[in-house]
Amino acid sequence: MPEGDTVWQTARRLHGALAGEVLIRSDFRVPRYATVDLTGRRVLDVVSRGKHLLTRIEGGLTLHSHLRMDGSWKVFAAGRRWSGGPAHQIRVVLGSADRTAVGYRLPVLELLRTADEHRVVGHLGPDLLGPDWDPAQALANLLADPARPLGEALLDQRNLAGIGNVYTCELCFLLGVTPWLPVGDLPAERAGKLPALAKKLLEANRDRPVRGTTGRRGQDLFVYGRAPRPCLRCNTSVRVADQGDGSRERPTYWCPTCQRGPTPAPRGRTGAR
Repeated sequence: MPEGDTVWQTARRLHGALAGEVLIRSDFRVPRYATVDLTGRRVLDVVSRGKHLLTRIEGGLTLHSHLRMDGSWKVFAAGRRWSGGPAHQIRVVLGSADRTAVGYRLPVLELLRTADEHRVVGHLGPDLLGPDWDPAQALANLLADPARPLGEALLDQRNLAGIGNVYTCELCFLLGVTPWLPVGDLPAERAGKLPALAKKLLEANRDRPVRGTTGRRGQDLFVYGRAPRPCLRCNTSVRVADQGDGSRERPTYWCPTCQRGPTPAPRGRTGAR
């Protein structure tokens, strides 16, 4: 599941393959850009902004992409067979003399002026892996709506950029509270630790092929994806329920013993523990 660390890795891989190189292949396979040709232009750099990718190209252009759930960028050496999925899933191909970058299943693909990047990423909060990281601002953003469930607040990229469902579940576990706890009910000491803890987790995983939060090989995550297996701390069965703001529900995992706060109840109600 692409989250801030995965997108950061993707940006680094694309930058290493294309930055400074002149494009000799440009193939957009979406109707909107079917006639666009970027050949002859140099790729300047590739950066991540939260979960967004910005590929900056000579001439004041930026290719904005977002992986969401299923998208990916694959990089291949010249002459190597592509292996990221069937051809009909390819949305764009950018190639230099030595490397070819192929975008598969990209739900968001937009070519815009570099000067207009704010239009697609200007709404984001401080980036956990970016030069604009500001823990005080991130915390202030989270606490601005004290009645909002913590899980929803963490997933809102306007508060802080880069956290997805995996890190939301793991952060709530490490803080000892459920994802349904109102942000304003988070003890001040734990709230103060949240931004630094979130940054620590993403930074620790941005260079790893397999995401982990436990430090245990073979048991990489405390709760995410573990229901109904036992909690790694107390052996209670991990639980899962959907959480969302109505626009999208996400499977959310928690330990009913290690985490305190409201939990889902039948018929959509919540009950405190």
